[in-house]
Amino acid sequence: MVSKSEVGIILMNLGSPDSTAVPDVKRYLLEFLMDKRVIDYPWLFRKILIEGIIVPRRAEKSAEAYSSIWWEDGSPLIVLTKQLQAAVQHDMDVPVEIAMRYGNPHPEEAFDNLLKKNPQLKEVIVLPLYPHYAMSSYETAAEYAKEIYKKKKYKFRLSIIPPFYDEPAYIDAVAESMRPFLQQNYDYVLFSYHGVPERHIRKGDVTGHHCMKVTDCCHVKSPAHQYCYRHQVTITAELVAAKLGLPREKWGISFQSRLGREEWLKPYTAGLLETLPKEGKKKLLVVCPAFVSDCLETLEEIAVEGKHSFMSNGGDSFTMIPCLNVHPMWVNAIVKYCHQIMQAETV
Repeated sequence: MVSKSEVGIILMNLGSPDSTAVPDVKRYLLEFLMDKRVIDYPWLFRKILIEGIIVPRRAEKSAEAYSSIWWEDGSPLIVLTKQLQAAVQHDMDVPVEIAMRYGNPHPEEAFDNLLKKNPQLKEVIVLPLYPHYAMSSYETAAEYAKEIYKKKKYKFRLSIIPPFYDEPAYIDAVAESMRPFLQQNYDYVLFSYHGVPERHIRKGDVTGHHCMKVTDCCHVKSPAHQYCYRHQVTITAELVAAKLGLPREKWGISFQSRLGREEWLKPYTAGLLETLPKEGKKKLLVVCPAFVSDCLETLEEIAVEGKHSFMSNGGDSFTMIPCLNVHPMWVNAIVKYCHQIMQAETV
């Protein structure tokens, strides 16, 4: 057991290029896409595919996309994560740092900063800012933090906070962040989650016979749900919809950011944005609960490209509800999680 004065907190997010310059974007894409938990092909094939085909083709276009959403202070995701750090720090009496899975600041820098602030540090609690478990998001962040921790042989203990997709404080924060937008006239609310390959869902099934094999598998109780992204995003949407009293016919789930040609979780957001107006759902609200900070996937893919597609196919109005960012209830949720861990592990 350690005292609270010997604890530090790290908020760990996805990451971003250092700038919108093509070399910086290329460097970021290489680190991101070469992650074996993002594209889980054999190393040599992955290297040829990423370095020889995908990154050379995508770097310049991605740089343009980042430029379109870049803020004066830098990457929206980095700026918002720093703002979140400051807000959480305001309500915590232990030091709070941030780290990114890809790019900067690196986890080692966060660990070292905590040690500089408190040389007597005995425990670091890492909160991966991913509500849902997926090998390409939560798992890679948690495992990377552990990898750096072991490599540097730090003397303090490391604790990782688990996914919080159904935690009441998170559900309440998402619901309350959405509530003001429900005051406007709308036909449909679309919960758009980052997609993953269907193969990842089956691969992560610890039972080997449940995910995408059992009828209505997301609602049939199973040990597989602990690691099943599809189950967890479904539960988040259902809990938020129930909290807000949304009629079942007025909301749905979709998956965005598909990469490659293999089958990813369906339905695809891009496809629904084209077909919803034809079904009479012409006034649309879109929320992206898998992202806690606005980033390229929300500000450009949804708010710009998605809106253009929806409106071009007959939509009347399109509103992207901002991510949690620094919403007061989200800040309170994080403080609550950290205090719960600290109370369980400290004296």
